[in-house]
Amino acid sequence: MDSRVSELFGGCCRPTGAAFRGRGGAAPGGGGGGSKAKKKSGRSRGGKANNPPYLPPEAEDGNIEYKLKLVNPSQYRFEHLVTQMKWRLQEGRGEAVYQIGVEDNGLLVGLSEEEMRASLKTLRRMAEKVGADITVLREREVDYDSDVPRKITEVLVRKVPDNQQFLDLRVAVLGNVDSGKSTLLGVLTQGELDNGRGRARLNLFRHLHEIQSGRTSSISFEILGFNSKGEVVNYSDSRTAEEICESSSKMITFIDLAGHHKYLKTTIFGLTSYCPDFAMLVVSANTGIAGTTREHLGLAMALKVPFFIVISKVDLCSKATVERTVKQLERILKQPGCNKLPLLVTSDDDAVTAAQQFAQSPNITPIFTLSSVSGENLDLVKVFLNILPPLTNSKEQEELMQQLTEFQVDEIYTVPEVGTVVGGTLSSGICREGEHLVVGPTDDGKFLRLKVCSIQRNRSACRVLRAGQAATLALGPFDRSLLRKGMVMVSPEMNPTICSVFEAEIVLLFHATTFRKGFQVTVHVGNVRQTAVVEKIHGKDKLRTGEKAVVCFRFIKHPEYLKIGAKLLFREGVTKGIGHVTDLQAITTKENGLEESLGPGQLSF
Repeated sequence: MDSRVSELFGGCCRPTGAAFRGRGGAAPGGGGGGSKAKKKSGRSRGGKANNPPYLPPEAEDGNIEYKLKLVNPSQYRFEHLVTQMKWRLQEGRGEAVYQIGVEDNGLLVGLSEEEMRASLKTLRRMAEKVGADITVLREREVDYDSDVPRKITEVLVRKVPDNQQFLDLRVAVLGNVDSGKSTLLGVLTQGELDNGRGRARLNLFRHLHEIQSGRTSSISFEILGFNSKGEVVNYSDSRTAEEICESSSKMITFIDLAGHHKYLKTTIFGLTSYCPDFAMLVVSANTGIAGTTREHLGLAMALKVPFFIVISKVDLCSKATVERTVKQLERILKQPGCNKLPLLVTSDDDAVTAAQQFAQSPNITPIFTLSSVSGENLDLVKVFLNILPPLTNSKEQEELMQQLTEFQVDEIYTVPEVGTVVGGTLSSGICREGEHLVVGPTDDGKFLRLKVCSIQRNRSACRVLRAGQAATLALGPFDRSLLRKGMVMVSPEMNPTICSVFEAEIVLLFHATTFRKGFQVTVHVGNVRQTAVVEKIHGKDKLRTGEKAVVCFRFIKHPEYLKIGAKLLFREGVTKGIGHVTDLQAITTKENGLEESLGPGQLSF
């Protein structure tokens, strides 16, 4: 992908004749374990054209479970099934999907009406035992030679939240200016359709000039909560964020980013710093792929953020115009630089399939067509978001939580009667109320001690913050002038490494002339955003568009906290490139003097 993403940033679309070989609409299951499927592959049991005889074989890991039937199990068997459900819920961080009427190897057998009713009754008992709710996602008939109709039922099991540990997914919202991003978020989160003149977006804007121009220039956050039955909890009278959090089992946090090119640095900061799980690219049906759309698509691909596409404003266009925009998008997604498989969502069944395949396969790209004024197909997006599973499983989450604490500082505020407050994401470890951490590096490369006085997630008080969660931390009387965006708060035992000089393996995506020593670029690595100068290009004198090299950069202002392997994105005018950090010329904490930095008034102990 690397060298060909340049087409999305600065080049033209190249048509491609490459065909995509998919599974022809097979609904998702687990991956791996292909040997089982091969044993029975010669045995065709038939099926309707849109119901393939097989799902992928069941995986031992993950949150998807196949069950042929659950009719009147013995007490011992029932206890075993409950334990199994706990495991699947843990793997899905509170969510599991049960496919009833399917063998472990993925063969679609189906059950009679009576057997299915008994199986769902057992499944409901199992869910009650673990404190979960079940929602039937869809039923499908399997066409066999037998006279009795047989069905397969797909069921979502979602655990009622405890200890505030609801499932939280972050979705970055991308797209060209005036494509309808903020309006769509306003409609989704407030439950009222737009009037066609931007009323729905007013609550999202943070500045007066945004209200006057109708254009987002800053990063704002909106939340959409689902309860354990999959119902949206936002839509009741004057619900506060705290009330939404309390009654939600699953939370979608939308990160509304700017579409105008002059605010590109803000958009990139939102994508690199806030670590979104997914991205939603909004395209206006009447203008198609215009302005920064291609650039935002390239950014999502460069940073390897899975994205889905929403075509808005279909109420303004004829059906032929909408179809033309869909085909334009499909053509770009299929080109070699993207190599994606578009999946147009037109029904609830499509939305369920898209949500599960999207999380399992990085090549699937769901496409929705909707209107924020008429409300057409809005429910399909809600079904999709409700079922969308997390990218990390419980094992990966546990491993992150066992590491030392590391919190990225993305925002800094001063709150009356609270003091200095920082917002950001906990990259690793666990952060507790009252914990002592160090923050840095300062302009002279030092780390300062501080105390976390209180924690809030989605404006609700929280005593413990776990890896991957975003929150605001109150630091009490700590001097705000000592802080800046791009700093990290870490455990004192971490012995954090900082650097002013680092090397990165890069791909130059687009450059008007040649990229050489002495060139200055703005570098984005996670929440770090600073100008750096090219010190050296290993093995070459200069670089041209599409070329790779290992480049040595030097920050021109102050040292930063970086990690080897971190994704890097740099820009300067039309020049853009991506890569990853390969080496650091580290300054150790002995040199940067942790103890020396502890001047009067800088302690919060």
